[in-house]
Amino acid sequence: MEFELQYNDIKSNARAGLITTGHGVIETPIFMPVGTQGTVKAVHMTELKEDINAPVILGNTYHLYLRPGLEILEKAGGLHQFNSWDRAILTDSGGFQVFSLSDNRKLQEEGATFRSHIDGSKHLFTPENVMDMQRTIGADIIMAFDECCPGDADYAYAKKSLGLTEHWLDRCLHRFHSTEPKYGYAQSLFPIVQGCVYPDLRKQAAENVASKEADGNAIGGLAVGEPTEKMYEMIEIVNEILPKDKPCYLMGVGTPVNILEAIERGVDMFDCIMPTRNGRNGQLFTQYGTINIRNKKWEADFSPVDPDTHSYVDTLYSKAYLHHLIKADEILALQIASIHNLAFYLWLVREARTHIIEGDFSTWKTRMVCQLSNRL
Repeated sequence: MEFELQYNDIKSNARAGLITTGHGVIETPIFMPVGTQGTVKAVHMTELKEDINAPVILGNTYHLYLRPGLEILEKAGGLHQFNSWDRAILTDSGGFQVFSLSDNRKLQEEGATFRSHIDGSKHLFTPENVMDMQRTIGADIIMAFDECCPGDADYAYAKKSLGLTEHWLDRCLHRFHSTEPKYGYAQSLFPIVQGCVYPDLRKQAAENVASKEADGNAIGGLAVGEPTEKMYEMIEIVNEILPKDKPCYLMGVGTPVNILEAIERGVDMFDCIMPTRNGRNGQLFTQYGTINIRNKKWEADFSPVDPDTHSYVDTLYSKAYLHHLIKADEILALQIASIHNLAFYLWLVREARTHIIEGDFSTWKTRMVCQLSNRL
């Protein structure tokens, strides 16, 4: 993987670049749709490529390991072949499931033992076998195995958790460098900076990660219960330390405003389930604010949701039609809302890139944050 830093904003740490992978080039800043189980919910691959124009999507190691299983994925030739996606893929290591499935897992120095949410069976994830799993899945970018510490953890827990994450990272790197990709293209490993909301721990973690000289780096353990301002503070602390010539990925974040604030602080890559999950529940994101399409006020509004995103669903369908579909519990409502929200997120980061290049990002971002904060 190669990263070319092309432009720096003169008034902030925002930047624009190019990530070159074995499955294409990614312009940054970029938002990556989440395809946890090998599919972005309610969205066809053709729409992801031709309408949303996503250059990269996510998969999740924990879920793909359980179903369909690594044997099936390897027989298929990797996830790209299995789900017919010929652009880049990034896989989460299962570290977030250490946090989200805390009732069904046990942590130890060796790794994390999970009870499957499907059938209750036990499975041990270690730094070594997680690297092997991601080699088999075949993602272009794979993540180190870490503990995603809760945002409200006390200092003692956060310090112990970071120690475990750093120990696991060394083991991930050793396994990664002693194995080869399986399907004829390169894979890159991104370490993850943890440390909860404690500045000294985040500095320690960022310095350790920077020393590994990986192809890119990630910031994890944010948007997991801590105050928003703390999240922004931690990003600033970490990005003062992480190398500027490598892409920075903020994991699991977030709202459109979160994304713009993080871009301003030097983040290049984002993912979040919010566009599709919220869309399936009737919340639509637009450049003028959020819409609850279930509300009666949209019943006779025949205007498009947000035509400037240039998504075909905004050309074809009105707010009134989508209001009708969602009230009638039609499956098409989930599809239209998901496509719209993803198209909007991709539009937003592309607009951010354009304004970074044109030199007026800070002015544009201030205006957009005000608009995006509205409830329509």
